[in-house]
Order: sequence, then structure tokens, then C-alpha cells
Amino acid sequence: MSKARHVPHVGCGVTRRSFLADTGMGFTGLALGAMLARDGILRAGEPGPGTPDGTANFAPKAKSVIWLFMLGGVSHVEAFDPKPALNKYAGKTIAETPYKGILDNPVKENIRDFAVARPVTGAIFPMQVGYSKRGQSGVEVSDWFPHLGGCVDDMAVVRSVWLTDNDHAAQYQFNTGHHAFDGSHPSLGSWVKYGLGSLNDNLPEFVALGDPPGTCCGGLGAQSGSYLGPEHNAVQLTGNPKNPLAYASPGPSVYREEELGKRALLDELNQLDAVQYPDDAVLRARIKAYELAFRMQVSVPEVFRFDQETDATRKLYGLDNEVTRPMGERCLTARRLVERGVRFVQLYHGDGSKSVWDAHSGLKANHSKLCPQVDLPIAALLKDLKQRGLLDETLVVWGSEFGRTPVIDPFIKTGDGRDHHPAGFTVLMAGGGLKAGVVHGATDELGFHAVENRHYITDVHATVLKQLGLDSHRLEIPGRKRLEIDFGQPIQEIIA
Repeated sequence: MSKARHVPHVGCGVTRRSFLADTGMGFTGLALGAMLARDGILRAGEPGPGTPDGTANFAPKAKSVIWLFMLGGVSHVEAFDPKPALNKYAGKTIAETPYKGILDNPVKENIRDFAVARPVTGAIFPMQVGYSKRGQSGVEVSDWFPHLGGCVDDMAVVRSVWLTDNDHAAQYQFNTGHHAFDGSHPSLGSWVKYGLGSLNDNLPEFVALGDPPGTCCGGLGAQSGSYLGPEHNAVQLTGNPKNPLAYASPGPSVYREEELGKRALLDELNQLDAVQYPDDAVLRARIKAYELAFRMQVSVPEVFRFDQETDATRKLYGLDNEVTRPMGERCLTARRLVERGVRFVQLYHGDGSKSVWDAHSGLKANHSKLCPQVDLPIAALLKDLKQRGLLDETLVVWGSEFGRTPVIDPFIKTGDGRDHHPAGFTVLMAGGGLKAGVVHGATDELGFHAVENRHYITDVHATVLKQLGLDSHRLEIPGRKRLEIDFGQPIQEIIA
């Protein structure tokens, strides 16, 4: 068994001896240790980045990830997987169409009901928007996404993703690969942070922007390090340029010299505790958090200096329009973060407690309002990354917790919305060494089930990890048994 199996806390990537040595040197030691490890200069017998045993994986194609997540369940058939058969058979039940056989699809056996079973009965609901083929690749995209439609030649459109949770805890499952029934598990961003570490010693490796899922739906578990340790949690930024990091400043009444004195005293106390409790993961995370937070007081506000951008760039992201400005600021922040070496940016759209894309009724009104909020800013992000030469080394992923049913939601009397549907939906991926202008996988004619090249969400995770140079099968922690489905398999068909 390798020495890495014996470190006091496998999520930290250091031995007890080196940790005490580093904390004994204060911030200098912690920063130096992190930078040496990042640069591959390690102490004898210590594991390096990548896997718990310190062995290398393979050459990375990407350095960073921007993970765009729409809270509430975007309708895939009115987004990036249009289904004209819904219009042709509108008003009929699925059993009354030539496609009644899809009701017997074994995918439904994977569903693990969180609250109550959600029947897929009732009349087929027609598409609520038109669509057209876009770009040189001719990928079908709905008219609600004209700007993203213009970027399809830079995307891999995966139309065959599935989950097992048919309620909003699918938000947790999408980001961790686990059903809420399975308990706490690390998020993808936490695995990336654990496996790769930092490219910038003044910014966190894993950042979350926007409102995370509500407590009903996984909450901060969607961006948690779980058993990897609290130091692998995402650092939540507000997205507000005027106050980007909550409680970061001690206030205008505290002089910097006074703050430095308090910091020195706190360092000494923490070092004493570290010697007395060398296996305390929470203490170790707190020490690192204090050190990082102190440096972030300067570095984070600079990330939000949008006045450093040209007028053309601010307009590209829609900062001049109240509809697009909130998402535009987050997308621009994401670009500025990866530009400065942040490994993983998890960016949410929607109020986490309300799951705003959850169109059980009024789907047309809901999506026609929300799509313009995200379409232009996300397209701007792709264009901006590309023109700066950053798209090749940045992997951008767009997703939502699930799709929507082909039939009217049976629980809603208004009859103008769709229910949750995890058995087949779409994920967009771009950059980071992936193929561009391709469609992979398919749902059936009604958009009901993933039927061609089906991929559980951890296949998307494994693809991201592979492009970053990590083998998902080697990200396993002693005492934390993972199943084959937990690791996933890279989607080789979309890798360039």
C-alpha cells in the first residue's frame, strides 16, 4: 500500500509532518507548500496532485471548467432537442401514437421516486416554440436560443443524458452523480479541486456564482467536498460587484495594521491547535480558509473590476440591458476567474429555493421570459473565450437537472406545462479539446427516453475529468467504496 493511503486526511494531499511544518511557517509555509506541490516539487515520500497515490494520469487538454447550471429543469424539447412529432400528435396520448412502444422502455425502472410516482399520462403537449437548423453543422435549436444557436459549431450537443431522481434533488444528483437517497458525496468541482489543486495562490480553486440549490434539492451539497474534507467545498461569491465576497472586509473602521496584528495572533493560536490536533480536518480547513480569505480581500474585488473591460466586451455580455445584465455579470466573472487560474467555476441561473425553470404550468410564458436572460450572456462567454484563445483550455458545460415530459403535466389543471423528466435530456459541452459542431446520442421521437448512446450523468463528469488530465477511476478514497456507475466513462465520441 502506498504512503498516500496513510495520510491523516486523504483529502488534503499532505502528510502530517509536512502539514505541521507548513503551518509552523505560517502563511509563507502554506503558500510555499501549495506552490511547490502545484509545480511538481514535492517532499520525499509525499503524493503529488492528480490521484491519492501521487501518480500521474495523462496529458490534460483543458485547465479549467465553467459549469453552467439552470435550476428547475429546462425543457429539452423546446431547447436543444426539438421534436416535431409532438406537434403532429398533439392532443393524443402516447398510446394512441405509432410510438406507444416507448412506454415499455426499461429506462423507467431506473427512476427512484423521491416523493410520489410521477405518471406520464395524458395528452401530448405540442412544442411551444419553433426551431431551425443552425450553423454549418445544421444542429436543430429552438428559437428561444438564437444566440446560443449561433454557437453550435463550437459545441458538442449530447442529447442522451439520464438521471434516476425525478424530483428537484436531481440538482444534487447532476452535480455529484448520486441520488439524494445515497447520502453525502463530493461534487464534481470538489473532485477537480482535490485532484488538481491551484493555478493561483490568491484565488480559490473552486468557486460558485449565483444562488445554489435550495435545501429541498441538495443545497450546498451540490458544491460540497463531502468526505474529501471541507477545504474542498466551493467558495461562494455573491456575483455582486459591489460586495463580491460576503464578510470579506473587516469594515472601514479597522486599520490594516490592526487587521494584520489580529491575523498574526490568530495564526499563532491556530498553529498551537494544529500541533495538538494534527488529524482535525475541520481545523486544517479553517486555517487554510483564513489564509486564503485574507489574500482574497484584495484579489476577489479585482476580478469584479468590469470597468477594466472594453465597452464592446461589456455590451457583448449584455451588461447594458437589465434582462441580460445579472447573468452577463456572472458569465463575465467566470471568464475573468478562469483567466486568473481558477480551476472550476460553478455558475447557477435561477433562485435556488424556487427552481425557476420548473414549468409545470405556463411553460411558454416561463421559458420565453427566462431564455433571454441566459441566451446572450452564455453565447457571449463562448465567443469571448474563443476570441481570447481560452476556449481550447476551458471546458464549458451547460445543463439542467432534467428535461420535461412530452405530455401535459397531469397534476396541473391549466394544462399548459410539462412535468419533471430525468429519463432523457440534453447537455451542451464546448471547448477543452472536445469536438465541435457535433450531436451525440438521441432520445426517441417524442423526447421521452434516451435511446441512442445513453449516458448517466457521471459519463459527463468522467469526460470533464479526462480533459483535465484526470482518470475518474483513480479518484477513489480508501474506505469510500465507489460503484462503476459512480466513476462513469468518458464520452469518447465527442473527444477530439
